[in-house]
Amino acid sequence: MIKTLWELMQGEKCLVQGFSQALDESYRVRLMELGFHPGEQVTCVQVPRLGAPKLYRVNNTIYSLDDSVATLVDIRVSE
Repeated sequence: MIKTLWELMQGEKCLVQGFSQALDESYRVRLMELGFHPGEQVTCVQVPRLGAPKLYRVNNTIYSLDDSVATLVDIRVSE
């Protein structure tokens, strides 16, 4: 099932599928520099309350992404 990174719940794992065309090229490049490559596994490690940025683990590093960016990253949920 394809979703966006923002829809991932705490503890869920996924594989990055790609990026929305609406995502600015500079954000796309920066996300890939951080490890958010298509095919890369990502884990949602924390979902704060009140819409605060979620925390994601990629390659043993944790990053915070807000909804304006995370909704533009397409994922496939891992089992």
